[in-house]
Amino acid sequence: MQPSDQPVVQANKLVKSYPRGSEIVHAVVDIDVEIQQGEYVAIVGASGSGKTTLLQLLGGMDRPTSGTISIAGKEISKLSDRELTRLRREQLGFVFQHFGLLSTLTVAENVALPAILNHKPNHSRVDELLERTGIIHRRNHRPSELSGGEMQRVAIARALINEPKLLLADEPTGNLDSATSERILELIGELNKDGLTIVVVTHNEKLAQCAHRIIQLSDGRIVNTA
Repeated sequence: MQPSDQPVVQANKLVKSYPRGSEIVHAVVDIDVEIQQGEYVAIVGASGSGKTTLLQLLGGMDRPTSGTISIAGKEISKLSDRELTRLRREQLGFVFQHFGLLSTLTVAENVALPAILNHKPNHSRVDELLERTGIIHRRNHRPSELSGGEMQRVAIARALINEPKLLLADEPTGNLDSATSERILELIGELNKDGLTIVVVTHNEKLAQCAHRIIQLSDGRIVNTA
């Protein structure tokens, strides 16, 4: 990746509110954040602090109530739903706590799917990523035949298939035992050393401490950045 002066993601005065019964919940309140190319940023905080909401906003999976978000230099409020979907597909990779693999597809097919949806199938890259994530020996297996750690490796490989500028991970070690978590932590660190920009929401202290920067949230607000 070539260096760039432009942030991969830039958010200004970000607010996300939604109704819950008769009250309005302010999940994210007046947040400014920039994610520079090559950064590794961890978002931490207690349950309900707004971590996942912020990650979804930064990844264009949700639109803010107010404020602006630019992803790869494009302000998402100016994009149609189709344009935003294309932007996410081409520029971002997503990894979730519950893996999100399709049970009817093999490992290789799961990894290839985003590239096929992007009309750019790349079978050689599928095997390259399966090698990189240490899961090539399982390429023809289905998710039901994999361990949790193996499924997360497949999910990471799938997130990388379209060569994203930014990897967003929501509790990527949340369903894994400590030994498996360590291996996923090492893999994420290696990807960042190779130049990939990473933003991760986590309760895992070791994972957070590996980041260049930690953003701590409380009640939807940034209370500390270290």
